[in-house]
Amino acid sequence: MGGRCFGRTVLAVSLLSVMGVAQATNGYSPTGFGTANKGLAGAGVALPQDAMAGATNPAGNFFVGERIDLGLAVFAPDRGFTADDNAGPPPMGPGDPSSIPPGSYDSRNDYFLIPHFGWNTRIDDVSTIGVLVGANGGMNTEYGDDVWRNFNNPGTPENWASSPTGVNFEQMFLGVPYARKLNEQHTVGVMPIVAVQRFKAEGLEPFRNFSIHPDKVTNNGHDYSWGYGIRVGWLGQFNERLTLGASAQSRLYMTEFDDYKGLFAEEGDFDVPPTVTAGLSFKMTPEVTLVADWQRIFYSDVDALSNSNGSFGPGNLLGSDDGLGFGWEDINIFKLGVQWQYDPRLTLRAGVSHADELFDNAEALFNILAPATVRTHASLGATYRVDESNNISFAYTRAFNEEIDGTNPTFTGPQTGSVEMDQHELEVSWTWLFD
Repeated sequence: MGGRCFGRTVLAVSLLSVMGVAQATNGYSPTGFGTANKGLAGAGVALPQDAMAGATNPAGNFFVGERIDLGLAVFAPDRGFTADDNAGPPPMGPGDPSSIPPGSYDSRNDYFLIPHFGWNTRIDDVSTIGVLVGANGGMNTEYGDDVWRNFNNPGTPENWASSPTGVNFEQMFLGVPYARKLNEQHTVGVMPIVAVQRFKAEGLEPFRNFSIHPDKVTNNGHDYSWGYGIRVGWLGQFNERLTLGASAQSRLYMTEFDDYKGLFAEEGDFDVPPTVTAGLSFKMTPEVTLVADWQRIFYSDVDALSNSNGSFGPGNLLGSDDGLGFGWEDINIFKLGVQWQYDPRLTLRAGVSHADELFDNAEALFNILAPATVRTHASLGATYRVDESNNISFAYTRAFNEEIDGTNPTFTGPQTGSVEMDQHELEVSWTWLFD
């Protein structure tokens, strides 16, 4: 029986991983903020270009002028998994939770609209203030099958898996960036942040028996969580060609998902991990600028993300302080972009980014509801100046398909399989310059 319980519970780890995929993602985090930044694959901590710059580096808002930026992205992720037909017969009868039914599973709902808004204005000759609203993450998976049906508990129909099986998670933030120029070289900024997120899970009934709050695991509709944090930043212009930048965002302390406190560790606690970013911009010629960033995301600071998914016991039931997580590690992301001022009206951009692996192959089948496998992104973008007051910008990002094969040793056989994802994102924005 211990093996059967473990088999059910380690697969429940996959439910937790839903929080890890956002639009054009590096694990939990978007590649960038604002259309210009996304056209450079998220590089630009030292190259502020629009009112959304504060989401990357609040010091940058001093240099973008008085403006409004309003944008909309169409995000198209293709995600799914394959369970191989090699698990063998259930050793304890038809109700034994020994495997996922073999086959290929594709998630529904392939298109999502993601808006953003930024406003920036000058206070005086040395300071500016703004307001930013944008998406900081999100994930939707919906499989038409009752994926967990082999995990049903005989004789307990109320805990049998239902369909569809899936989750929905959305997160938005509001920031108020304040930037101040200290002298001709150095500018600093600070941005208080408030955030709201909502989460829903369906079809996870078999995992109720392995939670400290069985009625707070699944099928409870959308639950909301609120929180706060802060981002600080610095820009240093050392000569006409070279600018350096750095920023850090604190952990965003979120209220618990009370309706899902039987699913996430620490009774529904799901904070946003802290990040640090550093980089440079270098004018190779008056028209061509090279940008390079390094970013680190500290997933290990959030237990629901980083808790081990090793052996199961009474001390780490779902929802408990030491409840099973899915072993996400801190990751580094490297971003490189180039911007070309083709003529006074047209600016062209391109970029690429690459991230560390978030989890290893042994955990692949624990992440079937959130196959956060994507690591490499490539972007193209442009801004066209319509007149002195209006700009139109676009950015296209391609997150290349990456498939991770894995084996779950708790399956009879054991069962093997793979998870995979690729993404497309097209963002368009309008700018009104009023300075």
